Amino acid sequence: MSPKLSNAQIAWRAAQDIADGAYVNLGIGFPEMVAKFQPPGRQAIFHTENGILNFGEAPPAGDEDWDLINAGKKAVTLKPGAAFFHHADSFAMVRGGHLDVAILGAYQVAETGDLANWSTGPKGVPAVGGAMDLVHGAKRVAVITDHVTKEGAPKLLERCTLPLTGVGCVTRVYTSLAVIDIEDGRFVLREKLAALTFEALQAQTGARLHLTGPVADLTVPEL
Repeated sequence: MSPKLSNAQIAWRAAQDIADGAYVNLGIGFPEMVAKFQPPGRQAIFHTENGILNFGEAPPAGDEDWDLINAGKKAVTLKPGAAFFHHADSFAMVRGGHLDVAILGAYQVAETGDLANWSTGPKGVPAVGGAMDLVHGAKRVAVITDHVTKEGAPKLLERCTLPLTGVGCVTRVYTSLAVIDIEDGRFVLREKLAALTFEALQAQTGARLHLTGPVADLTVPEL
């Protein structure tokens, strides 16, 4: 079995590309981990759909204020200058193009940039929620995901087979094996695990990987 990154390591890698002062929305669940790994000297301003801007890390166990939660119903803290606002105003920020980055999870990503991150199945997310607004409102949309499903099927495909969250919206995918950009309807490989050959990576990808230059080693800390 080939080596792969943990969820924390994928989140760490995604965090390295967030600019200082960027307005960022993190998807519910796994993407929320990105907030833990901001590089020294950089501080993103995190937005949540339920109406908080500039919230901080989770409080210590027992110190939660359950009036202060994110969209995933997890307790958060506030940073100086934090703001509260109506749910509708929050979505006006999203739809008005005021977010620099949205980082979401995925069931499937197509080489065209299409995203499927919800499902009508018995164990699926019950509705598309705010993701459909985020993927077309944020200036940049990135996905963090395992490279394959639990059954070993590719999650990066020529075309998505599940209901779409958005069309042509994703520009970069951080997986457990590689960092891949979406350019001109193609998957372009930027980084991969050093221990993984290109051929082995391609075998786990459901669409052709393109090379436009040197491929860097995907290097992350032990977490």
